[in-house]
Order: sequence, then structure tokens, then C-alpha cells
Amino acid sequence: MNHPSPTESVASGVTPVTGSRATAVIVTLCFGSLAGALMQSLVIPIQSELPDLLNTSAANASWAITATLLAAGVSMPVTGRLADMYGKKRVMVASAAILVVASLLCAVATGLIPFLVGRALQGVAMGYIPVAISAVRELAPKEKQGTAVATVSATLGVGGALGLPLAAWIAQTFDWHALFYVSTGLAVVVLVLTALVVPTVNDTHPARIDFVGVVLMAIGLVSLLVGISKGSTWGWTDTTTWSCIVGGLLVLLVFGVFELRHHDPLVDLRTTARRPVLFTNLAAVLIGFGMMASSIVVPQLLQMDERTGYGLGQTILEAGLWMFPGGLMMLVFAPLSARLMTTIGARLTLSIGAVVIAVGYTFGAFMMDEPWKLMVSVLISSAGVGIGYASFPTLILDNVPVEEAGSSVGVNSLMRSMGTTIAGAAMAAVLTSRTMDMGGFAIPSESAFQTCFFIGAGAALAGALVALLIPRQQRPTSSSTTVGSPTRESEVVPA
Repeated sequence: MNHPSPTESVASGVTPVTGSRATAVIVTLCFGSLAGALMQSLVIPIQSELPDLLNTSAANASWAITATLLAAGVSMPVTGRLADMYGKKRVMVASAAILVVASLLCAVATGLIPFLVGRALQGVAMGYIPVAISAVRELAPKEKQGTAVATVSATLGVGGALGLPLAAWIAQTFDWHALFYVSTGLAVVVLVLTALVVPTVNDTHPARIDFVGVVLMAIGLVSLLVGISKGSTWGWTDTTTWSCIVGGLLVLLVFGVFELRHHDPLVDLRTTARRPVLFTNLAAVLIGFGMMASSIVVPQLLQMDERTGYGLGQTILEAGLWMFPGGLMMLVFAPLSARLMTTIGARLTLSIGAVVIAVGYTFGAFMMDEPWKLMVSVLISSAGVGIGYASFPTLILDNVPVEEAGSSVGVNSLMRSMGTTIAGAAMAAVLTSRTMDMGGFAIPSESAFQTCFFIGAGAALAGALVALLIPRQQRPTSSSTTVGSPTRESEVVPA
């Protein structure tokens, strides 16, 4: 089946909800996305204790984070494609149900294997997020679309920011299993609200699932992401590291060739190769890289021993509380993001947000001597995320056929995830290459942390420049323009 170009795209026929029902739908999708994002940071407070808790090695226990990352990376484009085929509500309900099962499995697990299976399933459930973003664009009334998309996008950061202090408090106050019983309860609420509040609409586009494409993409992505995420642990000169990276790239190349020849591909590469989509996804990698810097650098600086001369000696709970206002800042700036997208367009809004992220990191590089100064750095960079992050789904949804909305937003989410994964590897490489001796242990030097800030700022600025290469789009002059329908190519003005 040949997929239509944006000029051939037709309206989805979905009627937006109005009044209090619209508010309830937006709140539900925001809460579901926040709960999904929360799962990423749940195990951070207990990561050092996991080897003893699960009776395993530290290397094996580190997969508790990696498994979620890998499963989320694979599931986002697949879940998005399923949402396009079978309807967004059905797929979100299924994702929420998976989150319930996954969280309960982690809660009752006493060994490594069932725990990792649960963590991987929690990653699969994060496919809820890109589907929720594309759904809220269709379901929200026209006057609330921008703010709704911006708010749902902002909950990704809020979930991560809220997760650290909440998880630290629960882990310090109760048994570690309580973390996952709480997440099970949240997942049940998400499941019930999604099933009861989100309306059932006719947004299906029947097609056949590309099973070969799913397998090839899964093998390629998992191999590539494992190589990148484990590079600092295994060594960047280790054969295993480069075998995973090169092998993953080769499989993804085969995947690309297969998809181009497939009549009903998992990912329509011709759509992703269009300039607006291509540069939006490239910007997502760079800005995803940039926004990860504070999540890696700031908590370590806050918790570093004061005897180093630059560490701030905070507990993990205190560090989480210093970071938490940044998550709220993303929500505060979501309405501004929507207003900017309406007045100056999504591409400029994205570029402005990336520049603000870079300003925050530059401030942090020179202000590392007090916790409150690092908090200000996080607030500035988080404001940039709040301003720019909603531009990604807006740019994607404005430039793809409506029947590819879910899968395209999923691919864009994957690109942002790729950026954060690469950032984690790059930051780890810098922090382990510039060290100082403390009691016989090598710890990162102060200059290593400053370098990480500058690298994050540089990546964000590069993302801002790439965003300016996205073609401008004139705002529709007719009020009859359908939500989610791409602007006609005749209305696209090259940047």
C-alpha cells in the first residue's frame, strides 16, 4: 500500500471534546504520561542496594535501568504504529494494563530475572506517552490544542523530577517493595481513568503489522543502545562494545532497506526523510542529549562528598528536592510554549527553548558552589525544556499523514531517547576520564563536571541551529483546517 503524502492526507474525522469533558481528558492523558515517565527514576534511590536486595552482582543489577530504557526505545514506534492501526484509546488502555502487571511483578519480585522482566515491561508501557500526545492533539478543542500538547509533553520532565524525591522518601521510610506497590496503584488509576474518561473514537486505519520490521528494529535498537549505554562499563575499546554498536547499525540498515520495499511498513522512511520531519528528529537527538546533562551532572554534584572541595554533601532525598522545582518549571512554561507556537511558530519556539537550555547549563558551569545555584541552573534549563519540548510533536503532526500520526510521534520520542542515551554515555566517559584521588578511589574532578555542562550547552545550541533548518509553515488562514492535517506543500516556505 502506498502511503499518501501530506498533500493527500485526509482528515481523521475525530470530533474534539468540549467543556469539562475536554479538561478531564487532558488531565487524564497528562496523568498517564506522568506516571509512565515516573517509572524511569523509581530505582535510582535503591540502585546501589539492588545487588544485595536481589542477591546478584552490581553489573547484573545495573540492567534494572537499562532494561527499561531498551524496552521503551523499541516500544514507542511500535506502540505508535499499533495506535494508528487499532485506535489510540485501545492501545493506551493496553499500555496502562501492561504497566499494572509490570509494576506488580516488580513489587513481588525477590530475584533478578522477574524483577528485570517487570522493569522491561514498564519500559514497554511507556509507549502510552507518544500515543497520548498524538491523541490529545485530536481530542482537545482547537483553542486548547497547543496548551494540551505542551502540558502532556511537559509531564515527561515532571515525572522524572518528581520520581527521584518521591522514590527516595518511600525507599527510606518503607521497604523497597513499596516503591512498586505505589507504582502499581498509580498504574491502576491510569488504567481506570483512560478506560472511562478518554472517549472512544473512530481513529483506526486498518493495516497489517510488519512483524519482520518489528523484529529487525528491536534487534538493531537493542544492540545499538546496549553498546552505547554499556560503553563506559565495558570499555570503549572493548570488542563487545563495538560489536554491539556496529552490529546494531548494520541490522538497522537492513531494517531500512526492508521497510523501503515493504508495502505496509512499520515506519514509513519516506515520510521520515521529508525535510521537516528529518530535521525535527535530528533536533530531537541533539536537544535530548542537551537536556540530559542536568539529570546526570547536578545530582552527582549535590551528593558528592564535601571533602572533595566542590561536592555539596546532600543526601539523595535532598538532591531530589533541589531538582524537583525544575519539573514544576516545565509545567509553568507549557502555556507560554503554546502561545509562542501560535504567534511565531513551532520551529522558532523549539529553537528558543534550546537556547534557554544552553543558558541554564552555562550558568551551572560557573555556579557549582551552592545547592541553590545549581537549582537556579536547573530552573533555567527546565524552562527551556518547557518552552521547546511541545514543539516536537507539533512539528511532527503538522507534517505527516494522519494515519501515521502515532508511529511518527513514537519515532520522534525514540530520537529524543537516543539523545539521552548518547548523553549518558558521553557524560560517563568525561566523568571517568578526568578524575582525582580520594582515599584510594578515583572520583570525577571539578573540571569534568564543568566540561559536562559545556557539552550539554553545546548540544542544545546545535539543536537550536538544526531547528532553524526546519521549513517554515504559514498558519492556516481558514478556520476549517482540520486538526492534525499537514499544511499543504504549497504553504511550506524553505528556511
